[in-house]
Amino acid sequence: MSPDVLGWSASAVLLLTLSRQIVIQARDPDPKGVSKWLFAGQMLASGGFIAYSWLLDNWVFIVTNTAILLTAIVGQVVIMVKKR
Repeated sequence: MSPDVLGWSASAVLLLTLSRQIVIQARDPDPKGVSKWLFAGQMLASGGFIAYSWLLDNWVFIVTNTAILLTAIVGQVVIMVKKR
């Protein structure tokens, strides 16, 4: 098996899991159990990993961490809207 197949497969599983969590969160009328700092930390970490992956020219991690950054942004927006 090619290492990239393994990487892309793992990426797909992670992104499906994160996406499902955001859907559950969006449907929950009370988001009190989710910290806004979770998404802030995730955004900072993803930004660092994107830069690191870019320096290594690793497209699996560039794409994956960019998608994870987007899920963090969506999650943060969901929490902000729900907490209003």
